[in-house]
Amino acid sequence: MEHTELTDELERAEGLLLQDEAGLALDLLAHLAEDAEAYVDANCPTTDELQWFAFPTLFERLAYRRVEKDPRELRDVGEPLGRLYADLALACAQAEDYEAAASALKSAVRWNPMDCASRLNLADLCRMSGDAQEYLALSYSVFERASDAAHLARAFANFAGWFQATEKPRAAAAALRAARNLDVRDGSLAAVLDQAAGTDHDPDLVTDAEATDLLAAEGLPDGANAEIAVCLLMCATDAAAAGARGEAATLTLRARDLVGEPAAKALLELIRESDAEGGADGQE
Repeated sequence: MEHTELTDELERAEGLLLQDEAGLALDLLAHLAEDAEAYVDANCPTTDELQWFAFPTLFERLAYRRVEKDPRELRDVGEPLGRLYADLALACAQAEDYEAAASALKSAVRWNPMDCASRLNLADLCRMSGDAQEYLALSYSVFERASDAAHLARAFANFAGWFQATEKPRAAAAALRAARNLDVRDGSLAAVLDQAAGTDHDPDLVTDAEATDLLAAEGLPDGANAEIAVCLLMCATDAAAAGARGEAATLTLRARDLVGEPAAKALLELIRESDAEGGADGQE
């Protein structure tokens, strides 16, 4: 991502948040958001054929194309607006202005629709306000878009809690098993799994096959969207070819954490075969 003047200001605001200076951070971020909105209104007109986004990396842009299948022309606004609004939401939440935090999170998702952290944080605010339908809709939206195993596990945990509350213990156990299978290090998930042990929604009460069937009956997947793993591996392949070994390794590990090592290896082999065939076709 290109380093901009806004990036410098966001780093300053994030430093203030870390120093428990939420009021100062909120003033700065609110001012930056006001300036950003004025810039967008003046320079980034949206039409039926054109939409502006602020994807932080090429991966998010590619994943959006493959998952959302948006036919419009996508243009980059050139500023980290998703990060701006996510930071603003955090500052608002620290100030206990949850309505403003929710509004900022909606803007974060608008600028980067692949931002699952903001989707999940917005879901939590919907749950707090009693909007169960939107809480579940946002949690469900993560299944298709998550590129971080921790976000996927959090979505499964959200549904596990809902199933438990609606007296569907086996479905709750299945969701918790799917979350646990992702093997993420997350204190909140570990606490939920500890609380479930020995209860009627213990994930050990169902097998992986049973969990898949139970989740399917509720309209849920049992793991990550393979399209997201493919996008991660495609970007990893491109990064490796460009000599960016660290970035390639990070993207590959993210894909592995999502779908498991055997599946990631199989997908990577398919990508390489497709690239080789495309190269051969180009030489004919």
